[in-house]
Amino acid sequence: MTRRPLRVLIAADTYPPDVNGAAVFGYRLAKHMTARGHEVHIAAARPGPGPDTVEYRDEATIHRFRSFKAPTHEYFRLCLPWTVEPAMHRLVQELKPDVVHVQCHYMIGKAAILAAEACRVRLVATNHFMPENLDPFLPFPQWFKRIVSTNSWRDMSRLMGKASVVTTPTPLAAETMRAKGGFERVLPLSNGIDVDYYAPRPGESIPSREVPTVLFVGRLAVEKNVDVLIDAVARTDPDLGITAEIVGDGEQRDRLREQIAELGVQDRVVMRGHIDDAELRRAYIAADVFCQPGTAELQSLVSLEAMSAGKPVILANALALPHLVSEGENGYLFEPYDADDLAEKLTRIFAKDPVERVAMGAVSRQRANQHAIDKTMSTYEELYYGADWAETGQFFRS
Repeated sequence: MTRRPLRVLIAADTYPPDVNGAAVFGYRLAKHMTARGHEVHIAAARPGPGPDTVEYRDEATIHRFRSFKAPTHEYFRLCLPWTVEPAMHRLVQELKPDVVHVQCHYMIGKAAILAAEACRVRLVATNHFMPENLDPFLPFPQWFKRIVSTNSWRDMSRLMGKASVVTTPTPLAAETMRAKGGFERVLPLSNGIDVDYYAPRPGESIPSREVPTVLFVGRLAVEKNVDVLIDAVARTDPDLGITAEIVGDGEQRDRLREQIAELGVQDRVVMRGHIDDAELRRAYIAADVFCQPGTAELQSLVSLEAMSAGKPVILANALALPHLVSEGENGYLFEPYDADDLAEKLTRIFAKDPVERVAMGAVSRQRANQHAIDKTMSTYEELYYGADWAETGQFFRS
């Protein structure tokens, strides 16, 4: 029996041109649901000044709400509740969506939750964010940040608790939400990646870098700890020639450049800035090893992308990252913030024969296959049509 297409409203507090995992997921979700024949709308902050506006793009119709620059963040935009909440209510009344899918409980997410409840629309909630992630951007003492975090967890539970189903990318994140937010049931559901996109294609020739290369991809933000990777490379034996290639941009760029100059490793650390998808794919394939030193990763799509490209990984032993590593089989974990430990792991992996690293990369690829995006999108589609946690939860707990 053919099911009718749905009208889906995805409420995203961060969406491209923002560059982060939640924004990438929102874009991919819209793209895949449109490809499956659904009518998709996005509710997101306007990336610059100006009134509410509408964009028509291939993946969806984008409804942009008036926003203001956050004083403590380079690109994050704030939507004021007394403007965004009435606007969201009007949008939901006008669109009459079959389902509203929120990606957060702040600002736009909160407005969409309240509007869906008032208009009696099915609500699905996905959490990509831990309240503690706000710490670097709050110019307050630690005791006050703890109060903010506690209140944010309470608000998350109160608001997302209205949803028919609550999801988050990993089992660890789900357990954290249960422990800190008091959620009874949270479905761990991988954000998913296109595992075939990043893998070398038959007959394709993308040469490796001329020097041993460890790759980082991501925002240059405080919690990514890129400075630890730079310190670690500087502490490896220069005769090994280990070079770090850093792809991404963010508020830490100038500080990292200063660090590179102070350490005198300009010839061993390459900062490439933001690059397009095709060049990013080539960077994954050309690198020898991938490193993620971040300590606030609920899943780390970039680590999964590198793994799908067949790369060994060296990841911080923090939050969800340990779930991606079989120690010594597809890479290593290192103690967070410990540049000496990371330097030792870099030395260990680059001391291996290239054939051994290829074998480790093959294990990475196998593990990445568990996060194939079609599985994720099929599950969300079922949730949109009315499936509940009990019907999907046990199968998707990997």
